[in-house]
Amino acid sequence: MKKILCVLCMTTALLGVTACGIGDTNTTYDRYEIGRQGRTSTGRIISMTQIEIAGSNETGGLLGAGVGGALGGVGGSTLGGGKGSTLFAIGGAALGALAGAAIGSATEQAATRDLAYEFMVQKANGQVISVVQTNELGLRPGDNVVLVEIDGTTRIRSKY
Repeated sequence: MKKILCVLCMTTALLGVTACGIGDTNTTYDRYEIGRQGRTSTGRIISMTQIEIAGSNETGGLLGAGVGGALGGVGGSTLGGGKGSTLFAIGGAALGALAGAAIGSATEQAATRDLAYEFMVQKANGQVISVVQTNELGLRPGDNVVLVEIDGTTRIRSKY
């Protein structure tokens, strides 16, 4: 019983850590962008709409499968109580991995879902563009802004 409680505690801690990941923001840059020259232009925000960013499933529930397999193996072995505990452990690990993968996938989807804004910006040359990003800078319609483009990614960086 102590083994099961210990594994449950570790699982809860691991899932809690993965659910607290910070998503990309308009002030988050990738390593390859450091030191790269960006093109700038100016414009004015003409509207903004709150949108939802769909969650990702990059790991495919692998963490959940691993944790589920460990829990299932310990649980199955404990249930076997020495007689046939190897078979119980294998069966428990397989079932735990399947359930863990499903739970892990759903958890990752929920943890990586985020809110952002679609900004409609009229550039100084009259062209209207759409930029989707978060809004840590507190931007609002009517703000005059600087647009920064690096390798095809445009960010609204600041007011001027």
